[in-house]
Amino acid sequence: MTLAELPIGKDAVITKVGGEGALRCRLLDMGLIPGTVVVVRKIAPMGDPIEIRIRGYELTLRKEDASKITVAEEER
Repeated sequence: MTLAELPIGKDAVITKVGGEGALRCRLLDMGLIPGTVVVVRKIAPMGDPIEIRIRGYELTLRKEDASKITVAEEER
């Protein structure tokens, strides 16, 4: 499943960060690193962008960029 497909309020762990070149580097620089827990907080009314909570702060991503991040739902 990708980060763009994760429902609101669900915890997930990043398993892979895709993309190429500058985009991948930018995502990694923002803290989207494999093994990190992420939660989708909000989705804009038109579906793009999405707001996530990662490492104690909120981050807004375009759905196109979020679709390049593979996640696995975390069991509670």
